[in-house]
Amino acid sequence: MNTTFYRLLADGHPLDGMQSSKFTDPDTFTTESKEETNHTFFQTGDESILTGVWESAPCREEIESYAAHEMMTVISGSVTLTNADGDAETFTAGDTFFIAKGTKCTWHITETLKKFYMIAG
Repeated sequence: MNTTFYRLLADGHPLDGMQSSKFTDPDTFTTESKEETNHTFFQTGDESILTGVWESAPCREEIESYAAHEMMTVISGSVTLTNADGDAETFTAGDTFFIAKGTKCTWHITETLKKFYMIAG
């Protein structure tokens, strides 16, 4: 069995950096900037597992059911998550957190957010 490892870099791949992405609904951005970039360092063939780095301008989304399990580490910026019970927690640079698939929450980026992520569908 081949074992492969990847170094996740905050600025994406050294040759092609970060690429424009459209994971966020444009109507949810809360500032004039609607910039969002991503670099996926690894994904399985069926895309059930992904890992990479993502950056987004401030936005606020009401999420009925989080689409996958996701573990994140904030590189820079700030995001506040509010669960269905109204409990809120803010995550900033250096914080690592996890959201379980199916979680109902509000995702509110209050300052341009850059994060490492690992998604398991």
